[in-house]
Amino acid sequence: MSTENRYRELSRDEAWELLDSEPFGRLAVVVSGVVDIFPVNFVVHQRKLWFRTAQGSKLASLVVNNNVAFEADRKVRLDAEHLEVSSVVVHGRARRIEDGPEFEMAEELNLRPWIRTFKPYFVVIEPEQVSGRAFPISANEATGEVTPGDDEDED
Repeated sequence: MSTENRYRELSRDEAWELLDSEPFGRLAVVVSGVVDIFPVNFVVHQRKLWFRTAQGSKLASLVVNNNVAFEADRKVRLDAEHLEVSSVVVHGRARRIEDGPEFEMAEELNLRPWIRTFKPYFVVIEPEQVSGRAFPISANEATGEVTPGDDEDED
């Protein structure tokens, strides 16, 4: 396989467009040196990431250490033979929204849990760094199929 870098860096606007278009991502937290990852549905509003959660380890971890990473990705078909896979990573600080105007605004964001569970708490991630990459891939690469010549560097 070729070892050349085939990715391109996403512009800041492209990264936010991806985040705004995807309803699902992954929240990474660290507590006592242990990394944990939670799938969350989210929305973008005012270039911040918003999600709902319930009482539990996700919310508790944000109290202990509010430094978080968040990742969202997507796959777009360019044509019959090619796709583009993109990923955006956000580093920032998360905080629970307690009450007041910000809480009222969060209630208007149409944040609905995908699973019918009670999630009364709003959390916002205020980004400090946003980066993204896009990778063009063939339809074969997307399915994991290997064709003759794909491993040309191997003996």
